[in-house]
Amino acid sequence: MFPTPIEKSSRSWQFGYQGLLPLALIFWLMPLIAVAIFSIKPEADFSQGNYWGWPSSFEGFANYALVFTASDMPRYLLNSVLITLPTVIGAVALSCMTGFALGIYRFKGNMWLFFMFVAGNFVPFQILMVPVRELTLGLGIYDTKLGLVLFHVAFQTGFCTLFMRNFIRALPKELIEAARVEGVSELRIFWYVVLPLMKPAIAALAVLIFTFIWNDYFWALVLTQGPGSQPVTAGITSFNAEYRAAYHLMSAGSLVAALPPVAMFFAMQKHFIAGLTLGAVK
Repeated sequence: MFPTPIEKSSRSWQFGYQGLLPLALIFWLMPLIAVAIFSIKPEADFSQGNYWGWPSSFEGFANYALVFTASDMPRYLLNSVLITLPTVIGAVALSCMTGFALGIYRFKGNMWLFFMFVAGNFVPFQILMVPVRELTLGLGIYDTKLGLVLFHVAFQTGFCTLFMRNFIRALPKELIEAARVEGVSELRIFWYVVLPLMKPAIAALAVLIFTFIWNDYFWALVLTQGPGSQPVTAGITSFNAEYRAAYHLMSAGSLVAALPPVAMFFAMQKHFIAGLTLGAVK
């Protein structure tokens, strides 16, 4: 049923695997490598059609300096922080409470309510573009950071609730029953018994949601315009002019924008893996 581990395969298969693995990794990283090469090229290389050739000169320091001095990149980065962090906190906090209610309590309509949270994940978000934009215009939160935060919290809570509810259902029921026998209130059970056990799941979910929101491009274009509220993913397009596209600056800006989620993942790597694998081995 399961494939044979590579350690138990023949020597020819092992050598073939070891030889193809680096090639597959390079092929997978090729777009990122191309962006990194573009970010150190001078603008003249693109006007002369030298997209994939050797750079005529290395302008890495100049390009990255221009990203911060000749554009609103610092403001775009700040906007991304002010949008992403409240969204992560709001979505994770709401999902902890809804996951606790749906995972611990048994009441009529529990499963239907859970399905309502999950169903939103199956709706193609492109078809919601016009209604969501009109809603934000009607509420007066179009082109604001608050509008993006509220929208992302609403849309991410469904997935987060699915994650948290399944995690909480796997916790030992004896702990909760013992706390109830001792007369502990439900709120204190959630805060002092369940929430500490959810730390690995919270860390894993925070990394995922941080990455989703930070890298969001579609809704950043739909619901914002201009440097006042646009996050960095949409702000990178400001390097494009009517008759000119500054590919070298766009590439440098893209790498700068990719650093925070990468740093977030490596900083939380241990907790992220623990949250995803907790319960996989009895």
